[in-house]
Amino acid sequence: MSSSAEIQNPILRGFNPDPSCVRVGEDFYIATSTFEWFPGVQIHHSRDLVHWRLLARPLNRASQLNLLGDPDSCGVWAPCLTHADGLFWLVYTDVKRYGRATVGGASGASLRDFHNYLVTSKHIDGEWSDPIHLNSSGFDPSLFHDDNGRKYLVNMLWDHRPGNNRFAGIVLQEYSVRERRLIGDRINIFGGTPLGFTEAPHLYQRNGWYYLLTAEGGTGWGHAVTMARSSNIDGPYELHPDTHILTSRHRPDAELQRAGHAALVETQRGETYLVYLCGRPLRNRGRCTLGRETAIQKVIWSDDGWLRTLEGRGIPTMTTPAPSLPIHRFPSLPAREDFDEPQLPMDFQWLRTPWPAEIFSLTARPGFLRLFGRETIGSLFRQSLVARRQQSHCLSAATVVEFEPQHFQQMAGLVCYYNSAKFHYLYLSRDPAAGKHLRVMSCLPDSPQSDAFTAPVAIAPGKPVHLRVEIDFERLHFGFRVQGVDDDWHWLPEQFDASVLSDEATAPGQPNFTGAFLGMACQDLAGTARPADFDFFEYQERSYRENPFSL
Repeated sequence: MSSSAEIQNPILRGFNPDPSCVRVGEDFYIATSTFEWFPGVQIHHSRDLVHWRLLARPLNRASQLNLLGDPDSCGVWAPCLTHADGLFWLVYTDVKRYGRATVGGASGASLRDFHNYLVTSKHIDGEWSDPIHLNSSGFDPSLFHDDNGRKYLVNMLWDHRPGNNRFAGIVLQEYSVRERRLIGDRINIFGGTPLGFTEAPHLYQRNGWYYLLTAEGGTGWGHAVTMARSSNIDGPYELHPDTHILTSRHRPDAELQRAGHAALVETQRGETYLVYLCGRPLRNRGRCTLGRETAIQKVIWSDDGWLRTLEGRGIPTMTTPAPSLPIHRFPSLPAREDFDEPQLPMDFQWLRTPWPAEIFSLTARPGFLRLFGRETIGSLFRQSLVARRQQSHCLSAATVVEFEPQHFQQMAGLVCYYNSAKFHYLYLSRDPAAGKHLRVMSCLPDSPQSDAFTAPVAIAPGKPVHLRVEIDFERLHFGFRVQGVDDDWHWLPEQFDASVLSDEATAPGQPNFTGAFLGMACQDLAGTARPADFDFFEYQERSYRENPFSL
């Protein structure tokens, strides 16, 4: 039996949305979206549904994924991970254009480009195949392996026509393994409910029924999990008596908000669990700086053949009963990464490019992460930014950089980053008036002036500079000290707003589906690729500090 009576939610903290879950033997795997971050798709592993580790990112080369130019919050959406015929199957969307949101009748504003692909591998953490293009009719593709041996793809259908429902239903089409393509007619099997925004389809088979799980209401506060079923795969599908089997849309008191985009998994002992997307808003700001996370909840099949939460109310909970499985923990990760290996530590990713050697190296100066100065911190192409997820509301993070800029177009430092239009960047640069200096550049989506700079602080040249950030909910402070010069930390007098690093802080109509990252960045806008060397990166989650400077 498990020695842990309960699972604590979220199980995948920080930016880990759109979960797809599969069990293979004794092992459970969850795949989540990565959007513009490379490599693509995060796969976590567990053996007890309580403890999880980041295991792999399968889309890791240019022949599988090239995100250069993909807009913010586009790229890899909603992977679906399954296992059949001795293979792992992964389908996903690469979004190339978002357009604007679903404003009815907005001429030309609804055109989007979604390309859906399939890759396979014999081993979850092995090399995955090059992709097969499936379709581009919508997003959130899911592959279903029927008991009769046939395979089907379901995805939401996008309708760009003025005045129409953009989320035009869930379409089904057969996939031929032999021909490596979709075959037969495309059938719209489910039009959704009046809540709208019908997406995230997954099909399951049980006791002669096909069960269709979808998300509705949008991925914000109105999100919900909807279920329908049919005795025929192509419908018609009848709605669950409660329509939505999980939602917090009418429960502002729930600690887990935005609940939706769910998938089912069954343990070896027949227990059923629902994994789903959620968000934990800041209590006094209502913004989810940790992005959309993944939670899990035990569910039961009622006598009428429908799925329900344990208490029958369909509300997400912070805890849920653990399955009757042996406990299986994983080693704790170090708080400090010293960049002593030739590979980037697993927790770190970069933006868009499938050619990382253009932006960083771990061998050019062994023991250091060298970033080559590239394009602006707002670039959608070659940006030297390596970062890890923020996974707690309260934390301390620090790094040390060796960087000698020659002029104002060269910058490097510590960044708190959401996307190209939302960040706080503590960086070193140089100009004739201030010499080598340190300052903060902020990009503020909820301010009349979107870019803001602090006054430059003179820094002694020729010395490594330690940079740190302290975050307590929406409160963010930067500090620095020059190695060999300063004994204590110097704290910038400004208090920065960490809540802008969230989905909810945005200009209208923009996609915002990721989460806050902490990391290192380097720019050389003169095109000479001047490098910056980072000796370590430290990330420590902690409890709230009334005084953030009491280290």
